Amino acid sequence: MTFQQLAAALHLSTSEVHGSCQRARLSGLLVQHVSKVVNRSALLEFLEHGLRYSFPAERGDLTRGVPTAYAAEPLRSLLQQNSDPPPVWPSAKGTVRGYSFAPLYKRAAEAALEDQRLYQLFSLVDALRDGRVRERTLAMKELKKRIAEDG
Repeated sequence: MTFQQLAAALHLSTSEVHGSCQRARLSGLLVQHVSKVVNRSALLEFLEHGLRYSFPAERGDLTRGVPTAYAAEPLRSLLQQNSDPPPVWPSAKGTVRGYSFAPLYKRAAEAALEDQRLYQLFSLVDALRDGRVRERTLAMKELKKRIAEDG
């Protein structure tokens, strides 16, 4: 996938994607052989141990938005839902009322609504950022499974 294609899919600018790939390469999350390859073990280690410190959860007021974390698939069907308002990415396209949960980047909800697989990955990542132990454990298990499938 080119920088331009990735930028379009993620609703980011080409320069943002290029910069993030450069940072990923410097940190060891991306290995450059002939082409760029994700260092899966480093990525999983970062997701499990560093993500919630690098990208802390930012909760806000009740709003309309797109469900995330435990309120979205695949965790929604794995966990019993309670009566508390769910975490949502604020969005005019959202259909659920819940507490505002800042996404990894401003336009993540737009990108996720266009790609179901990306939506699930972002939701699992949000569960790692803000979830309780059980939610984080299930999210990590699901992420490991999905990252292994891509190999």
